[in-house]
Amino acid sequence: MQTMNITDKLSKTSNAEQKPLTNTFQPNDRLVDEALSAQTASKVSRLLQQSFLSSDEPCYLFDPFTGVILKANVCAEQFFRQPGNTLDGLTVDKLYPQSKGSLYVFTDEVLENSRARTRDLTLLRPSGEPINIEHAATCLKYGDNVSVVVRLIDLDALHQRDFKSEAESYLKRGFHEWIRDEKYFREIEREYRLILAAAGEGIYGVGVDGLTTFLNPAAESILGYNADELIGFDMHERIHHHHGDGTEYLTTDCPIYNAFKQGQVNSATDEVFWHKDGTPIPVEYTSTPIIDAGELIGAVIVFRDISERRDSEDKLRKALIENAELREKLELENAYLQEEIRQNSDHDKFIGNSEALNALLTQIEMVGPTDANVLITGESGTGKELVAHEIHRASDRSDRPLIRVNCAAIPRELFESEFFGHTKGSFSGAIRDRVGRFQLADGGTLFLDEIGELELSLQAKLLRVVQEGKFERVGDELSREVDVRIIAATNKDLKRAVQDDEFREDLFFRLNVFPISCLPLRERSSDIPMLAEHCLQTTCGRLNLPTPTLTKANVKMLKTYPWPGNIRELQNVIERAAILSNKGKLKFDLPTGEEHTSNQGFTKATPENDLSNRILTQEELKTIERQNMKKALHACQGKVSGPNGVAQLLGIRPTTVYSRLKSWGLYLNSTN
Repeated sequence: MQTMNITDKLSKTSNAEQKPLTNTFQPNDRLVDEALSAQTASKVSRLLQQSFLSSDEPCYLFDPFTGVILKANVCAEQFFRQPGNTLDGLTVDKLYPQSKGSLYVFTDEVLENSRARTRDLTLLRPSGEPINIEHAATCLKYGDNVSVVVRLIDLDALHQRDFKSEAESYLKRGFHEWIRDEKYFREIEREYRLILAAAGEGIYGVGVDGLTTFLNPAAESILGYNADELIGFDMHERIHHHHGDGTEYLTTDCPIYNAFKQGQVNSATDEVFWHKDGTPIPVEYTSTPIIDAGELIGAVIVFRDISERRDSEDKLRKALIENAELREKLELENAYLQEEIRQNSDHDKFIGNSEALNALLTQIEMVGPTDANVLITGESGTGKELVAHEIHRASDRSDRPLIRVNCAAIPRELFESEFFGHTKGSFSGAIRDRVGRFQLADGGTLFLDEIGELELSLQAKLLRVVQEGKFERVGDELSREVDVRIIAATNKDLKRAVQDDEFREDLFFRLNVFPISCLPLRERSSDIPMLAEHCLQTTCGRLNLPTPTLTKANVKMLKTYPWPGNIRELQNVIERAAILSNKGKLKFDLPTGEEHTSNQGFTKATPENDLSNRILTQEELKTIERQNMKKALHACQGKVSGPNGVAQLLGIRPTTVYSRLKSWGLYLNSTN
C-alpha cells in the first residue's frame, strides 16, 4: 500500500464522489430525533465523552488530514508523560519521531478500511528501551468531518495479565489442567526459539563451567559450526582462543568468562572470533550474566560480524590518506610553480647568436615534443638548468610541473624518502606521510641535476623506477606507478665514470637517450657582448643602479678571459663591476694585459697565445681552470661556501668546488 500524504488525503476526502466508508459511525439525524429527545442525546454524549476520558487504556483522537491531536485522555497523557491537556493541539507525528513512515501507512489503512491495527509504530521508554505495544484505530465520520480514535495496548502488560489469569485458572482447575498449561509454556518456549532464530545477530549461551548451552542459526552461519558441534563444548576454546595478531587469549582475560564469574555486563568492539575454517572474524559483542534466584548460572553473548563495516572504515581511511597526499602534492606543486615564476626572468630566452647556440636550440626543438629522456652535459654555469626548462616548456607536459632535484645535495640516508616518499612512522622523525619527488612529478618532468654525484648504491634504486615506472614508499609495500619524463644534467664525464666503475652503465644508457652538450662560454665568445649587455641591464634594473655603458674595450677584455665559471661567473663579474662603476665607467676585475702573469695562472696575451684567437686543447683548459681555482682559493683564504667564498666568487656550487678539488688532488690548506 502506498503512503498518501496529508494533502492527497484531504483532497480525497473532500471529493464529492468519494465512496462512503463502511463500518464507520455515521449518525442519522432523523433516527436520533425519533429515538431520543434532545436531553437524552446530550446525556449520552456526555457519557461517551466521560467513558473516553476515563478509560484505563491510553486513547487519543486526531484529525487524519492535519495530524492535529483533538483530544487525549488522562491515561494517554500519563503514558506519554505529558502534563494535562498538553497533548491537545500537538501533531501526532511528534509522538513517533522514529516511525513517521509507518504512521502515514497506518493512517492511510484506517481511512481506507475504517479500522486497523499495527505493531510497527515504535515508542521508547525513558531508558531508551522499545515498548512492545499495539495500536488499534477506528475511523469516525460525522457529516463531512472525519476523525481517528487510537487505542494503545501494552502487549507486555496484556501478556502478564493473561499469564496471571492462566496461573489462577491453573490453581483453580488443579492437576487435570496441568497438561494444557505445559503446552502453553512449550508454546512460549517455541516463541522464544523462533525469536532467536529470526534474530540477525549471533546469540549463544554458556554455563558457569564455560560450556555452550544454546546457539541460534545466525551464530551458526557466522561461525561456520552446527549447533551440535558447539553445544556441550568449551566455547572459548573453539572460537575465542587467540587474539587477531595470533597471540593466545587466556580465559582469565576473556570478558565473556568475566561476565558470569563477576556478574557484570562486558562489551568488546574490536576482537575476533575464529571461524571453523580457521579464519578470523572481526566482531563486536556484549556478554550479559544470567542470574537465577540470586545465583550466577551463566551468560548470554550477542555478537555481530563487523567485516563489512571494517572494510568500509578501511576504505574511508585510505580515501582520507589519498586526499591528504593529494593536498600535499598540490601544495608542493604550487611551491615549485611559484619558484619557477620567481626565477622566470632567468629563463626567458637564450642570449646570443653563435652557431653553437643555434645548434643547441635546434636540439631542444627536436627533442622537446617527445617523451625521450635527455642527458645534458657541460661545465658548471653553462645553462644546463635553463636547457631543461626549455625542453619541458616545449613538451606536452608543460602544463604539469618541472620538479628539480639536486642529487649532490641529498644525504644518502634520505635518498629514498626524498625520491619516493615515506609513510608515517616508517622511521624516526617520520611524523606524517610524505610525497616523494617522483610522485610529485607524475605526469610532468623530473630534472635530476648533478646526476654524476649520486652514489652507486643509490643509482640502482633510481634505475628501477626509471626502467619500470614503479616504486614503493619507505615503510609501504604498495607499489605505485608514475609517468615521469627524466632530464638529467652533469658536469662530469659519465662515459669515463662508467669505465672507472663510478657510474652504472645501464643507468647511463637509460638517461643518455638524447644527449645535449652545453658548450662553455670560451667556445662561443661571440655571444659574450650580448650576454654582457643583457646581464648589465638586468643587474642595474634589479639593484636600482644607473646603467653604465659597455664599451668596446670592456667587450674586448671580456672576450679575452677564458671564463672557467662560464655564464654564472660572467653574471657575477658584471654585477660587481656595476656596483663599483665610477661615473658610468665599468672596471672589470679580470687578469688581463700585464696581469696575465704565470703567478696568476695566465700567460701574457700575444697574437700567438691570445685565447680568443686559437682553439685550446683539453689539457690547456684543465690547466687554466686549475690555476683559476688556485687563485680563487688564495683570494678567499681557503673558504669554499658562504659569502665571499670560492663558490660565490666563481659562480658555481660548493659541491662542484669540492668535487674538482678532489679530482685535481688539491686541498684547502694547499694550492700546490
